[in-house]
Amino acid sequence: MKHIQLHKSPLFLKIIFVISVAIIFFIGGITFKHITVLKKSSAYVSNSYEVNIELERLLSCIKDAETGQRGYLLTRDKKFLRPYHNSGALIKKSYQRISELTANSRTQQSNLKKLQYHINRRLNYLSKNLYLIEQKNYKIKTLDSNFVTGQKAMDSIRYRIQSMIITQKILLKNRQKDYESTMNYTPLLIYLTLIITLILITIAFVKMNRDLILLKNTIDTLTIAIEANKLSEIVGNFGSWQLDIETFKYSFSDNEYRLLGCEPQSFEASKEEYFKFIHPDDLESVKESVKNVSINNAFIPITYRIIRKDGEVRYFKDKGQIVSFSSDKKTFIGTTRDITSEINDRITTEERNRELESNNKELSAFNYIASHDLQEPLRKIETFISRLVSKDYDNLSSSGQQYISSIQKSTNRMRVLIEDLLQFSRTNKMEKTFEEVDLNTLLENAKQELAQIIEDKKAKIENSALPILKVIPFQMQQLLINLIGNSLKYSSQDRTPIIKIDYSKVIANEEELLPETHHKYHRIIIKDNGIGFDQEYAKNIFVLFNRLHNKNEYQGTGIGLAICKKIVENHKGFIFAKGIVDKGSDFIIYLPAE
Repeated sequence: MKHIQLHKSPLFLKIIFVISVAIIFFIGGITFKHITVLKKSSAYVSNSYEVNIELERLLSCIKDAETGQRGYLLTRDKKFLRPYHNSGALIKKSYQRISELTANSRTQQSNLKKLQYHINRRLNYLSKNLYLIEQKNYKIKTLDSNFVTGQKAMDSIRYRIQSMIITQKILLKNRQKDYESTMNYTPLLIYLTLIITLILITIAFVKMNRDLILLKNTIDTLTIAIEANKLSEIVGNFGSWQLDIETFKYSFSDNEYRLLGCEPQSFEASKEEYFKFIHPDDLESVKESVKNVSINNAFIPITYRIIRKDGEVRYFKDKGQIVSFSSDKKTFIGTTRDITSEINDRITTEERNRELESNNKELSAFNYIASHDLQEPLRKIETFISRLVSKDYDNLSSSGQQYISSIQKSTNRMRVLIEDLLQFSRTNKMEKTFEEVDLNTLLENAKQELAQIIEDKKAKIENSALPILKVIPFQMQQLLINLIGNSLKYSSQDRTPIIKIDYSKVIANEEELLPETHHKYHRIIIKDNGIGFDQEYAKNIFVLFNRLHNKNEYQGTGIGLAICKKIVENHKGFIFAKGIVDKGSDFIIYLPAE
């Protein structure tokens, strides 16, 4: 997966958007909080003001009750008792209101309870004094004592009310401090958040502007790519199509129409319209393939014939695959290629292969005749010549004897040639069963096979340790026999034959004779000090029946090295020859290493 930097990703804009919205909500929350604090502060001021008014009203009611009582005591006129009688309900009402306004303050509730005690006490003494006066047999001393006690209760009421007013002011002041403390840092916080929001929006704007420029460049590039694709479709003789899997709506490229012999976009892209061009014999198989796309979202490449608008029959091959987008939308894209020329070439190739197969059969029949049926008359010739030599050789003239000797040599060469042909035929036809074999064992078997000629020529064979390989044992042994035998056959008369066999494991691109690949090979070099050959004939010596020397100089049929080449090819390897005249030759074998 390719690394995508965050600031270049669409996710970056989404993050900025989320952060900006969060900041706006944060600022809104702070604003709402401070409006709420301001509202509460206003409520606290109004509450404190109302509490103070009610306390003053409560004190006034008590004073009215006291003043009415005094007027009555001085005048004995009961109309002065009217404020006294009305004060009870007013005091109760005012007290109830104060209790409601200070419900959230434990201190004020405590003060209010104490105030109630003193109010009740004061009203109680007022009631006692009125009772004594109405009885008319009261004692002045008792009345004076009640007045003094009542006055003290009134002083306590004034004190308690004043205390409650002071407490209310203190509460208001503390609440005001909290409000001011909150309001002091709020502007700074809002200012900072606004700056951050502005910075983020600016970054987002810059990013979007860059994206727009990039989008424009991408659109330009895409336009060029689309035109290049149209041109490549024309040059490559293929068209393209798309199928929306959700809507099953098709779209064809311009060259798709041209392949059908129609003008681009000359009819609506649909399977029904396209089916009209398909050859009747192939229509059902194409419909079944399209049905599989609809059911299994799968499309197996299919080859079919179409009849162009001009009546020409062409071969088409369709291939497609599903493409998924980030939005989980799936589209089936495909290509239609005109493979008429390929089909025609394949038909031509098959016809030529049949001809080649027929020729091979004829050649095999000829080879069979040459290698089997010719042996019978050859054996008879050899038998008759043998009898002629054993019975009538001395009766022949010298020229006749010479003719008989030439016939013997020719029949011998004929027999060797037929045997080599049989061996070459077996190399081509026999079953190629690979087995893991120790090449050192096969080399020893080859030495045993050539033991007589090695002993006759006093040859020396030196070899390094050979590997265990998966080969066709008989063929690999035959390869060693033929190559060592070839070195013995073309040994020099002036020196003792020395044959060296070296093994190593190599890499193809390190060898000048192999292709430039990284494949590994087993390299086996068979080097001799024989008569050698001119390097210009290095390739020809592996050709069937090709000889570099006259048959009178060295025996041979020109088949041995051709068999070697065929054996190496059967093992997917290579064989090369290097030679220097009168110095010797090297045969280099490369077998692939698994």
